Amino acid sequence: MGVLIVLFAGAVPGSAAPDTTAGESRIVDIAPGPDGFLDVQVYSAAMNTVLEVKVLRAVDPATAAPALYLLNGAAGGHGASSWHQKTDIGAFFADEQVNVVIPLGGSGSYFTDWQSDDPVLGRQQWTTFLTRELPPLIDAEFNGTGVNAAAGISMAATSVFQLALAAPGRYVAIGSYSGCIRTSDPMGRVMVRAVVGRWGGDASNMWGRWPSPGWTANDPYLHAEQFRGITVYVSTGTGLPGPLETLQGPGIAGDIGKLVDQAVVGGVLEAVTNHCAHMLRDRLNELGIPAVFDLRLNGTHSWGYWEQDLHRSWPLFRDALARGQ
Repeated sequence: MGVLIVLFAGAVPGSAAPDTTAGESRIVDIAPGPDGFLDVQVYSAAMNTVLEVKVLRAVDPATAAPALYLLNGAAGGHGASSWHQKTDIGAFFADEQVNVVIPLGGSGSYFTDWQSDDPVLGRQQWTTFLTRELPPLIDAEFNGTGVNAAAGISMAATSVFQLALAAPGRYVAIGSYSGCIRTSDPMGRVMVRAVVGRWGGDASNMWGRWPSPGWTANDPYLHAEQFRGITVYVSTGTGLPGPLETLQGPGIAGDIGKLVDQAVVGGVLEAVTNHCAHMLRDRLNELGIPAVFDLRLNGTHSWGYWEQDLHRSWPLFRDALARGQ
């Protein structure tokens, strides 16, 4: 069995302006890329831009496959910070008949539909792209079944819940790795504004000026009842140094500076998401909604742990995708 791995980015540098007269999202071009990937360009009508997509096709293209959408964190996958660069997904999914879809782009966007275009971040309509535009194109081009799951890290660990809220039935399973699900309480608002502001954006353009109803409408914690019937996996560490905080750890390669950054900055971030995960666990327990929580006793906000999270959650997603068919 094989895998289709898809990655898409922000507007393709140097690409021609999209033909907006057609008014429909579409695949613009497919070309061979390195390491067995196909370089695919997709025009998003909602964002009026061409997005780059990398595709690694399944070994059996004749057999229909479900899709697993893997979303990157606040950097949007830029700066060599994407699932395909930081983890072993190529080898891990080599024997799986699944289409794995990984967005690049959307830095600081929360992969949501913004109320207003931002002076710095521009037009952000990721919910529309990820729930209405891209999935049908992927299914049509690469023999999809129409059954999807979504998982994300950090910022996107919030987004997968928001996408499930926005498009009931689009995702049969969601995975949240090191995310903060509650976005409209005081701590959540501070965190959201910090993430968006890190990339020069204004969160008021995303959900309006607080107390605009856009903030509560996009707070998954307040709408937890709607996750009943969806397979949910949530993971986080505590921020304490764990087995991967060593000079030989993934992505550190003997660099003491990287190790300190992972242990200190990554530790603080993970301590925050650990608190958020416990809040969500308690809320789902109150509602009697089943979910799998992998709350580690240590570990930081870093790729090595997210790769492990994907490995651990994939059997759960695979079963959900099979039932969805």
